[in-house]
Amino acid sequence: MKKVMVLLLVLMVTGASFIFANGATEAPATATSAPAKKLIVVGYAQVGAESDWRTANTESFKSTFVEANGYKLIFDDAQQKQENQIKAIRNFIQQDVDYIVVAPVVETGWETVLGEAKAAGIPVILSDRQMKLSDDSLYTAWVGGNFLKEGQDGVKWLNDYVAKNGLANKDLNMVLLQGTIGSSAQVGRTQGITEGIAKNPKYHLLAKQTGEFTQAKGQEVMESFLKAYPKIDVVFAENDNMAFGAIDAIKAVGKVPGKDIIIISFDAVHEAFNKMIAGELNADVECNPLHGPRVAEIIQKLEAGQKVDKIMYVTEGSFDTTNAKEILPTRKY
Repeated sequence: MKKVMVLLLVLMVTGASFIFANGATEAPATATSAPAKKLIVVGYAQVGAESDWRTANTESFKSTFVEANGYKLIFDDAQQKQENQIKAIRNFIQQDVDYIVVAPVVETGWETVLGEAKAAGIPVILSDRQMKLSDDSLYTAWVGGNFLKEGQDGVKWLNDYVAKNGLANKDLNMVLLQGTIGSSAQVGRTQGITEGIAKNPKYHLLAKQTGEFTQAKGQEVMESFLKAYPKIDVVFAENDNMAFGAIDAIKAVGKVPGKDIIIISFDAVHEAFNKMIAGELNADVECNPLHGPRVAEIIQKLEAGQKVDKIMYVTEGSFDTTNAKEILPTRKY
């Protein structure tokens, strides 16, 4: 009996398969899910990870361009080499991304690769640093800080400090730790600082040299300055990490940073506020690294067919030992 039942079951299954295979009848329709929304693919060619500012900038992009927000981010760390960024941009073009974002290592040498992106119909958005181009149509928009104004604001803070502390008639010897030579942050800040110093006959710029925006190099250059110049009154450091290196170098020779030597820095990252509270750093001019949401806003406007401004400066401030403790709890980087 069991064999008969098994045989009947086999015949029933075989018959059903034959009917469906020959289209004699249709299987009941099943509900299908709606097709997933296409993600906007963004390729980001980052400078590297040379500073706390850069780390915050990278995190801003990685937390903004996520699948939950409708994006797929392809991130590339160029390790502070332009050739790596050019290679990354070409890889983005080959992958047919929707948008390319670049924080350029230096200002020049981009026409060819951006021309390739334009030919591929991929909009390019510049973040943080700028490019010097013969054809501005090679990029869609730029978002970042006003580096020239930042340098000017640093000197303005010093002028106010000198006036408030009765130092107006005192000659002040200064050194400048520059960022990566040729980067727009270095170019703008150096111009603002050196032009401001030149306006005051009591200010004497003894030397300027790149610390490459890194703490280790900043310390190394400051050590050489201290050996070469026995009397340094003011240090301008074009980013916080170089300032941290300068502080370590000053301490190593038995001097008190912030007191024996005035230190003015740029970026205003979280640790810089701790240094100001401790009195080791006198002032810091902000360079806001949270560009991810700003770039996303540009992309959403472009997706909607809207026009965007070519140049967009972010809002930035200046801080010092008098307000650092109060402001620190509000800082996001």
